[in-house]
Amino acid sequence: MRVLAIEDSQMFLDLVRSHLTKRGFIVDAAGTLAEGLMLMSAGGHDVILLDLNLPDGDGSEVLDQLRRMRSATPVIVLSARGEILDRVDLLDAGADDYLVKPFDLDELVSRIRAVIRRGTSRKVEQLAFADVVFDQGNRQAIVNGRPLALRPREGALLEILLRRAGEPIHRELLLSSLYSLDEEIGSNTLDVHVHHLRRKLAEAGARVTIATVRGHGYVLQGRDN
Repeated sequence: MRVLAIEDSQMFLDLVRSHLTKRGFIVDAAGTLAEGLMLMSAGGHDVILLDLNLPDGDGSEVLDQLRRMRSATPVIVLSARGEILDRVDLLDAGADDYLVKPFDLDELVSRIRAVIRRGTSRKVEQLAFADVVFDQGNRQAIVNGRPLALRPREGALLEILLRRAGEPIHRELLLSSLYSLDEEIGSNTLDVHVHHLRRKLAEAGARVTIATVRGHGYVLQGRDN
């Protein structure tokens, strides 16, 4: 899942980003209203975390523009403004949730998952191919009915491959889905993730394989034995 965090406090932003990354989220960060609007317009985010007090304007402008675009991307407001009227106004304006600072970071993770579940309640929450299932709600991979222990980035990679099982996916698309825009990525980073995921699937006896498409990327395929 990809998160856009718009927050002017670099220290707070680093804490949020570190916590979410450890739990398998990809986090794009903006420290100003202008940066937030630019990243928001690019799209592709599953949820937006929005601070209101930004150095170049009020964060509520992000919410206004998002709703004018008729975007259904969930927005969680993170603000030190704790007055009831502030919360009511933002929720009435289209925010999906509101957390008053300071808050527990695990609660933030739960709130993110909750708004995403609400937004996808009419969609399939489980991805499946052959004997591999990925539960998007609890971020759990299952092979032959047994949980498969994956690191967050491996789980995110499996989710992407399952979404487009049988279809070759370009390595650049995989990288952009697995990493935020400003993360430094080594030339063989993706190959290492694929190697580990491929090994874990094989050890679990999964009837799938991750095939290399030379000069392009990877594809998740079924296998007969």
